[in-house]
Amino acid sequence: MTKALVVIDVQEGLVNLKPYNQDEFMSNIKQVIQKFRQANYPVIFFRHTEEKGLLEKESDNWKVYHELGPAADEPIFNKYYNSIFKDTGFNEYLKENDITELTFVGMQAEFCVDVSTKVAFEFGYSLTLVEDAISTFDNDYLSANQILDFYKNYIWRNRFADLKLTKDLSI
Repeated sequence: MTKALVVIDVQEGLVNLKPYNQDEFMSNIKQVIQKFRQANYPVIFFRHTEEKGLLEKESDNWKVYHELGPAADEPIFNKYYNSIFKDTGFNEYLKENDITELTFVGMQAEFCVDVSTKVAFEFGYSLTLVEDAISTFDNDYLSANQILDFYKNYIWRNRFADLKLTKDLSI
């Protein structure tokens, strides 16, 4: 039984759109990645992949954000849906590597992070969300801050995952 960090959709094209609280968000992700690397736990990256559009496969926007620098031995999975589990082989990878505890960071809260959280819960994984290392964007109906508050406090906390701040995360 081991744990792994999952970095969801922190890609050049999305970071360039300036997600909510970008500086703190990116700083926290880097700190969490460093904690997992220092503890010798796997760090796994996901890229949302589109045939055409902002995150078109093989485009510069599609790449994992350069400041995160995935190591050569850190897997990068491509996904085409809002779930890191759908048609990616990720669940099989976790089983093969005896990974039962997942920690999520990344974006967007209301899309890929939310769906992936609920699917991980359904599959029985122990799940931690680093709440200050998850972000999104304003939309036509809600500010990014409202979206994050809603998902953290009304959907995820005490239902699907433990929520921790970067400073309180122990590995």
